[in-house]
Amino acid sequence: MSDVKVERKAALTRAEVAEFIADLGKALSGAGTVSLRLADSTVELEVPDQVRFEAEIEVDGDEVEVELELKWSTARTSAEGDHHKVTAET
Repeated sequence: MSDVKVERKAALTRAEVAEFIADLGKALSGAGTVSLRLADSTVELEVPDQVRFEAEIEVDGDEVEVELELKWSTARTSAEGDHHKVTAET
């Protein structure tokens, strides 16, 4: 079970999706703090330099699904000096 889960499902234009992904990319290439607005919530994530990334494309009949997934641990290791946190505001 997740400690925190914020989800958004919506019908968007291709341009709106591109803008969301571009904003995420800009935030990821910055200082490591990413703020995402999902529905009525804003989620702030501190992302480490190394993440696990998975891309998946599934075609089922006349429906295509594209998933992009990023994962990382929030646990500190002895070599890590940063705190990795997730905060959500509504």
